[in-house]
Amino acid sequence: MSDGFDFWVLLTVAIGILILFVLFIITILFIYQRRTFEHQKKITAIEQNLKQEILKTQIEVQDQTLTYVSREIHDNITQVLSFVKLSLGVSAKDPVQAQNKITESRELLSQAINDLRDLSKSMSFDTIKAAGLTKTIRLEIERINKSGLVKATFNVEGNEYSLGEKNELVIFRIFQETVNNALKHANARELKIQLLYSAKVFNLTIADDGDGFSTSIIDEHRGSGLKNLQNRASLIGAVATIESSPGNGCTVSIALDPLLENAYADGTYSNSLS
Repeated sequence: MSDGFDFWVLLTVAIGILILFVLFIITILFIYQRRTFEHQKKITAIEQNLKQEILKTQIEVQDQTLTYVSREIHDNITQVLSFVKLSLGVSAKDPVQAQNKITESRELLSQAINDLRDLSKSMSFDTIKAAGLTKTIRLEIERINKSGLVKATFNVEGNEYSLGEKNELVIFRIFQETVNNALKHANARELKIQLLYSAKVFNLTIADDGDGFSTSIIDEHRGSGLKNLQNRASLIGAVATIESSPGNGCTVSIALDPLLENAYADGTYSNSLS
């Protein structure tokens, strides 16, 4: 009788343990499935945010380029062609004077053609894909120096490598935005731009000698352009560092680990939302 009772007790305990084990497995599977779902949800959110940011960046680069093209056509090429038209419309009785006018007009037309050729190379963000980040920034700096608004110097260290089309587009837009801020708000006279290509890090540094400001305003005004610059950098896995103080200019540094560019460009690196 006692042996039969012990058997049923052991059976009941065994069944209880089995049920608890099954419940434990089900709970673990449920937690795993929920975390997998949340992780996938984060990845989807990253992909959507990055797609929106890339589209926004493309539009901004196009707008910036079209503004520049419009200004160049109005302020430079139109004036050159108008002068050629006036020059050719004035008759010269002296053959030497007439020849000088023709020679001068040909030189001006050649200048206008070269300017139009340069403009045609920068009509869209496709320039970045074709020329790469370094050459595109170099062309932009040439425009800045040509404008006479500020003196810009450019230095490249290391052997250039591709960061991926999406990353380079975002970095170029950050460069444009930082330079525009320096020109519009900082009263800068000089800009120093540097690119560093190394195996461990890519770094873009933009320093100006403008008025400077207290960096506390970045956190105080979270919707500001400076905060947006940092948010934009984080979407591609880069870190934007802003150093400034009143009267001492501003330095913006963008650092990116080249080994992570594919993960961020594809929107599969979950820490970008943490």
